[in-house]
Amino acid sequence: MSDLAKVLTEMLARKNLKLTTAESCTGGLLGAEITRIAGASSVYERGFITYSNEAKSEMLGVPMDLIDDKGAVSAEIAESMVKGAIENSHADIALSITGIAGPGGGSDEKPVGTVYFGRMIKDQEPTHFKHNFSGDRQAVQRKSADEALRILIAILEKL
Repeated sequence: MSDLAKVLTEMLARKNLKLTTAESCTGGLLGAEITRIAGASSVYERGFITYSNEAKSEMLGVPMDLIDDKGAVSAEIAESMVKGAIENSHADIALSITGIAGPGGGSDEKPVGTVYFGRMIKDQEPTHFKHNFSGDRQAVQRKSADEALRILIAILEKL
């Protein structure tokens, strides 16, 4: 994962862009990987670890009625989280992660390994996508953080 984080930080630096993240199921793993890279402080503006529903609401402005209606693991929450991250930072790009890492908490509709990612470029609308990962809790978290780095690199390649 550190190779991806290094590529990401180098791309952000070349493009003079700042990044913020909003993490739930990964509990800060993505931010930790990025900040392992020397020089990350020049491109990583801040990270929000919003593991609880209250944290999502208080720190990112995610409406509690939206969480109650859609569930904390949903496309709508991923988009609301990423929008809140941009609005509560000085970043140009944001990424959010919300999912079910397991071993419990899954359902037929949202099994363990279900993860939603939100992505947003400042002054644009947020987008999302869903991925289903296999493995134990740590594997789901690691795969989610890896995928987040790939998403961010793909965004930067298009800018």
